Amino acid sequence: MKEILNHLFEYKTLTKSEAKAILRDIGQGKYTPVQIASFLTVYMMRSITVNELEGFRDAMLELCLAVDFSEYDPMDVCGTGGDGKDTFNISTLASFVVAGAGQRVVKHGNYGVSSACGSSTVMEYLGYKFTNDKDQLRRQIDQSGICFLHAPLFHPAMKNVAPVRKELGVKTFFNMLGPMVNPAFPKKQMVGVFSLELARLYAYLYQQTDKQFVILHALDGYDEISLTGGVKMISNHHEQVVQPADMHLPTLTAESLHGGDTVEEAARIFMNVLNSEGTLAQQAAVIANAGMALHAAQPALSLPDAVGTARESLESGKALGAFRQFMAAGQ
Repeated sequence: MKEILNHLFEYKTLTKSEAKAILRDIGQGKYTPVQIASFLTVYMMRSITVNELEGFRDAMLELCLAVDFSEYDPMDVCGTGGDGKDTFNISTLASFVVAGAGQRVVKHGNYGVSSACGSSTVMEYLGYKFTNDKDQLRRQIDQSGICFLHAPLFHPAMKNVAPVRKELGVKTFFNMLGPMVNPAFPKKQMVGVFSLELARLYAYLYQQTDKQFVILHALDGYDEISLTGGVKMISNHHEQVVQPADMHLPTLTAESLHGGDTVEEAARIFMNVLNSEGTLAQQAAVIANAGMALHAAQPALSLPDAVGTARESLESGKALGAFRQFMAAGQ
């Protein structure tokens, strides 16, 4: 690691194969926590290159416990986190709205590192028991249209990194990697990222695959559609800035998206929204993201129509039904 760090401290970058080999070695326990922390810190001080990100991604996917749900043609709906906005669990809620609308979802999630409450944090608090049992996950997606892949169970090689990330408590390049390394390898995905620079990197890498995707970055910094202003949207076919009015939705304030300071508050907001008892702002933000996800899965469905489908899923109770069936199938 000493040679690697000296190389990086001289403002040099890694090739794709070097990045892949280093992350594989980290996963196989060849470096100490201090060495791993030093390596992660480099990428807090400078931008990651496309070759480095691709190499890290390939190592993670090679080491993961893969699951095949391709017969369901599922999608993932997630964000990188790390935007420092402390919103409620918008993309996790949107996943249940999408499932309620009939599009199967394989949600990849983890505990919050740079925020109070990641998707795994809130799911665990609500009583969900994480599993990597393929039969149980298949039963969940069969019965509810959604299953949840808790990242540590599918990326066991990263157990050496988790304590380091938790102790650092800031976003690292693992935030960038999370949405790219869903162990179900879904062909459809909506992903929010914390910077425009990262959106460009994602778009370049995703365009080299057969994935059908939409990448989002709100122009005021959110890793999802915040409705606080315009959001940059990059898909397989085009890119544009989408305004709240384009989705027939209101413009919101940052304060209205706050996720609470505790897991208890986050869970209360989560269930309020599913029960259509959230604030107008909370409901609108979830509908916006679920609508964009449905549009990503079915580009022929116009964005306003997709938003309408998402609204119907939430307000009719279909999203709540998907959540209840999901929880029941997980027991």
